[in-house]
Amino acid sequence: MLADYHIHTSFSDDSSYPMKDCIEQAISLGFDEICFTEHIDYGCNTSFCCNCDEYLKAFNKYKEEYVNKITLKFGIEFGVQAHHRNYFRQIFDKYPFDFALLSFHQIEDKELWNQDFQNGKTQEEYNRIYFEEMYKTIQVFDGFSVLAHIDLMRRYDRFGEYPFGKIKDQVEEILKLAIEKGKGIEVNTSSFRYKLKDLTPTKDILKLYKSLGGEIITIGSDSHNPSQLGAKIPEVREELKQLGYKYFTTFEKMKTIFYEL
Repeated sequence: MLADYHIHTSFSDDSSYPMKDCIEQAISLGFDEICFTEHIDYGCNTSFCCNCDEYLKAFNKYKEEYVNKITLKFGIEFGVQAHHRNYFRQIFDKYPFDFALLSFHQIEDKELWNQDFQNGKTQEEYNRIYFEEMYKTIQVFDGFSVLAHIDLMRRYDRFGEYPFGKIKDQVEEILKLAIEKGKGIEVNTSSFRYKLKDLTPTKDILKLYKSLGGEIITIGSDSHNPSQLGAKIPEVREELKQLGYKYFTTFEKMKTIFYEL
């Protein structure tokens, strides 16, 4: 079973990849299942909100067209901040999502990717606040399946890798809360193209999640163009096996389905 559970197409603001082309390429790469996870971010730049009506219409069309060739799942990537949770809850309740990623692309209504949030803060401050916001949001918002790229800050940390020991306690509390709520985590293979020193999340986080009893884990390329689709997924599956994981997860109508790695 080969699946990619983090894919963006032209329904996301930062991609021009046509959905039909993406499906055709996934079939050619031998994928059994893919899940589209178009962006919805709110609080900084609302242009990152995809048109869910048009997205669902196209999805249903292609799901029927390719029914005998590949399994397609209707997903979303929510870039949530706790104080905007009601906005996301309305969307979550309105559409028939199979799967929802919970991401943290903005903190304090400021973007991470362009350093707006990090500017004026020490490395310790912006890492601590990032994980505080994550924990606070999970406490009050449950419209999601898994936490996407938990340590996303590593991608945008201009001072380099922040020691795991300094965030371990915060990460542990986040993972415990996610497990308690029946939520999982994602391994995001973009770590390879961003040339990070470790997986996303790191092996330390993956070991911690497993030690706490975590079992729900999806694998996604976070692709935005043809060169990224499905990238490094087989390699990540092998890494997970080495860490002692036996299963990965897919979703249907927000319900978990487990497959052997």
